[in-house]
Amino acid sequence: MATQTSQSGKPDVPHGAVEQTGARTITAALLRHVGTLAKACGATAIFVYVDALHDEPLPLPESLKQRVYYVTKTPAQEQHETERGGRCLRVPNVALSRMGQVKIAIFLALSRGLIRRGDRVVFLSGLGGSGELDMVLIIEVGREYEMFCPDTADATDCPDVQPQVLSRVIDIASELGSEGREGKPVGALFIVGDTEHVLPLTRQLILNPFAGYPAEKRNILDESLTETIKELATIDGAFIVHADGTIESCGTYLKTASQKEFELPQGLGARHHAAAAITSVTRCLAVTVSESTGTVTVFRNGAIVTDIERPRSLGRRVSPGLAKSE
Repeated sequence: MATQTSQSGKPDVPHGAVEQTGARTITAALLRHVGTLAKACGATAIFVYVDALHDEPLPLPESLKQRVYYVTKTPAQEQHETERGGRCLRVPNVALSRMGQVKIAIFLALSRGLIRRGDRVVFLSGLGGSGELDMVLIIEVGREYEMFCPDTADATDCPDVQPQVLSRVIDIASELGSEGREGKPVGALFIVGDTEHVLPLTRQLILNPFAGYPAEKRNILDESLTETIKELATIDGAFIVHADGTIESCGTYLKTASQKEFELPQGLGARHHAAAAITSVTRCLAVTVSESTGTVTVFRNGAIVTDIERPRSLGRRVSPGLAKSE
């Protein structure tokens, strides 16, 4: 096949090939310098959003590998990286902005005790399926309000709540916020942990759909319950979830109206104020889904720990099976 040449006499390079070469160059540069960055800032952990890359092992120095966590949305990629000897952190398989990727990954890492308030971390990110890492962020956990409320950055410490239970609640909440239910937006409220003190502050708005079932049949970790939970989210009231994942009830009203008002951002309604109230008087965590915006917000000790906004669609293509990232 003949090679096309430009007027300068040099071979024409397809536009796509130029983009691909540029992507590899940027990614290689970030990976080449990440060790220097981590050393300079004293980073305790490095997070890499591997869904942005094609399926190739990362050329990281051995000295860094013990501090690296691979962030992915899919169980298949999680298993693949684990088989390679890497440590993975799976985030919800929904559309996430760049900051959404960072927020949810760091929140889950905090909840599992992988990092602590005051730690510095390096986060490498990119567009899912793009084949490149194009953003590097250095974060001191708990310092930025945009990332975490400074007074509650370590408030994910809820010793009785199993990390996988919290991750599962975040997964379901994120899917509800991103997809809604049958094409319609849905709001939801999940109260997790410290049910001994939460239940006296509740009453049922409806007959409890989970009453009478054995605990193993109503555990939120059971993926066969996902669609049931999403359907029941359309009912007013909260889900009450035990620390081990057992769902106690849904359609539950929280009797915290007599508690003080909370200084929350404008636009947050009764569901968010109820979440703030119940977490201020018990040791539970609360996860809300905003019906109007799809934003997932986590509360602890009467305050917002973090929130994950649903990104606006930019109409960009990503690899099949991966939700879009902004």
